[in-house]
Amino acid sequence: MWTRSFALYFGARTISLLGDAMMPVASALAIGKVYGIAGVGFVLALWTASAVLVMLFGGVVADRIGPRRLMIGADVVRIVTQGVVAVAFLDGTPPFVLLLAMAFLSGMAAGVFEPCVNGMVPLVAEDPQRANATLKIAEAVTQLAGPALAGVLIVATGPVFVYTVDAATFLVSAVCLLLVRVAVPRPEPSDVLSDLRRGWEEFRARSWMWSVILVWVFWGVLVVGPYVPLSSQVIGADYGWVMAALGLGTVLGGLVAIRLRPRRPLAAGAVALIGYVAVPLSVALGLPLPLLMAGHLIGGCAMAFWSVMWSTSVQTQVAPDVMNRVNAYQVAGSVAGMAVGQALAGPVTMLVEPRAFMVVSALVTVGVVTALLVIAPVRRLGRKPPRSDGGPVTVAAGSAV
Repeated sequence: MWTRSFALYFGARTISLLGDAMMPVASALAIGKVYGIAGVGFVLALWTASAVLVMLFGGVVADRIGPRRLMIGADVVRIVTQGVVAVAFLDGTPPFVLLLAMAFLSGMAAGVFEPCVNGMVPLVAEDPQRANATLKIAEAVTQLAGPALAGVLIVATGPVFVYTVDAATFLVSAVCLLLVRVAVPRPEPSDVLSDLRRGWEEFRARSWMWSVILVWVFWGVLVVGPYVPLSSQVIGADYGWVMAALGLGTVLGGLVAIRLRPRRPLAAGAVALIGYVAVPLSVALGLPLPLLMAGHLIGGCAMAFWSVMWSTSVQTQVAPDVMNRVNAYQVAGSVAGMAVGQALAGPVTMLVEPRAFMVVSALVTVGVVTALLVIAPVRRLGRKPPRSDGGPVTVAAGSAV
């Protein structure tokens, strides 16, 4: 698996994830100090909204010019946006309009970057499942290290240095991607609307895919979306330790997914996902810290295994020439549910006590797993050989992508 192209892509993806993980903490601490909680909320909300806004078009462009080129372009934009914010903090109080503008541009870059992530894996790895599991482990590590690094750097050096480091992570990512050597299918000439229509038709034609996304909307609204704001309020000062346990569980789930190769990956992933019930349930029951950490360890492992099974199924079941467009539809659907859940978390606390809502989240998780196993196309989807052409194609750098 550790070919030159995959190693470079792994490096690019890991360092990019580190930058992404640093951003929310850097924004919360640096922007919050100047413009308060409302200012942080507006900046992060605009970032998310702009990402969703361009995601579908990002899939179209990626299928036209190749995901590698688009990812490099997105990294370059984020180098500029984070660099501009770093310079703006030199004066102590950057204009709020400037922060909003940079958040908008950075979110758009993230939105076109995200559909390319799945599309790149089959191009650089002969074994997508092992590659996805390895990348999931890296993601878990960055989710632990990124916020901690941002918090320490903000206190020790201030926002200028933090945003400069954040910009540097995207610079390293762009350089690594520039050195990757892959070839991608040449699409037939077409217009944007036709490309969007083709992506939608490919997405709609796979009942196992759109069924999962429909289920995942409820998961996002009622489980994943509200989890962070509600659980952090309930857990309080021990929240960092609990998140560390969740991250460790994600690493373990990735390690399991490297070895275990079920004949029906989505069915196996759904069965494993029942372990995620331990996450909201442990919060709802107000368990002591060791049991809270144990519940999140189990939940992180379960979620990581499902995620690898899902990503591998998408990468091996979808044709390369439409991969990025299909990814855009499925990612946009997943993120939309999470965004709604995050937005509703605050108002929900005015009606329902957070722990009571966590009980609902646990029950919804059971319902999600049941639905995934009841839907025949999801339950019956079999493992498909990752490639029929012997693996990724290696060509001169920049000649095809």
